[in-house]
Amino acid sequence: MAEYIIDSYDVRRIEVLDPQGAVDEALLPPLSGDDMKRAYELLVLSRAFDERALALQREGRLGTYPSILGQEAAQVGSALAIAKVDWVFPSFREMGVHITLGYPIPLLYRYWAGDERGGQTPDALNIAPICVSVGTHLPHAVGAALAARIRGDRIAVTAYFGDGATSKGDFHEAFNMAGVFNLPIVFICQNNQWSISLPVKQQTATKTLAQKAWAYGFEGVQVDGNDVFAVYRATRAALEKARSGAGPTFIECLTYRIADHTTADDASRYRPASEVEEWQRKDPLLRVRLFMEKRGLWTEADEKSVWERARGTIDAAVAEAESAAPPEASDMFDYVSANLSPRQKRQRSEMIQRGGVEKDKT
Repeated sequence: MAEYIIDSYDVRRIEVLDPQGAVDEALLPPLSGDDMKRAYELLVLSRAFDERALALQREGRLGTYPSILGQEAAQVGSALAIAKVDWVFPSFREMGVHITLGYPIPLLYRYWAGDERGGQTPDALNIAPICVSVGTHLPHAVGAALAARIRGDRIAVTAYFGDGATSKGDFHEAFNMAGVFNLPIVFICQNNQWSISLPVKQQTATKTLAQKAWAYGFEGVQVDGNDVFAVYRATRAALEKARSGAGPTFIECLTYRIADHTTADDASRYRPASEVEEWQRKDPLLRVRLFMEKRGLWTEADEKSVWERARGTIDAAVAEAESAAPPEASDMFDYVSANLSPRQKRQRSEMIQRGGVEKDKT
């Protein structure tokens, strides 16, 4: 008889761009100067969207809103690697992903204002509905990956979630199925280190979240989630791996939630201000700007211009979102069920008789 090691694993961490704008040339992805500028412009646009959303919520023009402040690089960097044919399953804090993939910004504002029509993804985009319930979309994403495998589609599926979702049964069931069937899926966790008021160290005893993937038979890697180049590099490699039939990957983007969990939260009640200040110095936008300035790709005039364009885009988006006509009452019948039950038909007919809709669509 003997005692021996059955298996072992290593968790890689990828860092390309540091907070001072210094870069590891060997790890820098093959991006042109224009590509880098576009990435920065998307980071700025995502932050401008977020700033305005917070202001609108405080004015009572949006409902409860989850800020993405500080997490822009994890979102833009990963979304830049996603192909048009790929499918994306977001949670509720991926507005930077939506913006990067071309989701209409007015629709995002309408969604957070409580207009469900804002969640109607344009046909040209393979983006599933925003999932507010934590982790429940992960099995759906795995199902889409399994369908792609059965159909023979050479695509990949990307599923986004936060560190809190790793404590849910949906997470484990999705990971298990993805590993067993070697599915073409990339799991991206934005580990912002706080699941509302619960720190990640109280959610798990593991040193990283990335290492959880190995228990299900596939690779987990951690990246600096505030480094847009590291996130892009890791996501691009994982997606290529998935499309080639080599199976899933779990990417843990180690980042930080600078703002409150949502506008209904007060994070100052459970985390120290010094922690927030430390992460503010790791700002994902600042490091890209410093990097480009050192390369001669960016000037103060460029900085002023990109923010003016971003805020102009946001102004136009807000105006369009708020000018939309209200939905008709009949929409609750016409766009929910494929076939109405007898009771629903009766209710719809009664509403029409009372003048609840302008015309009968049936």
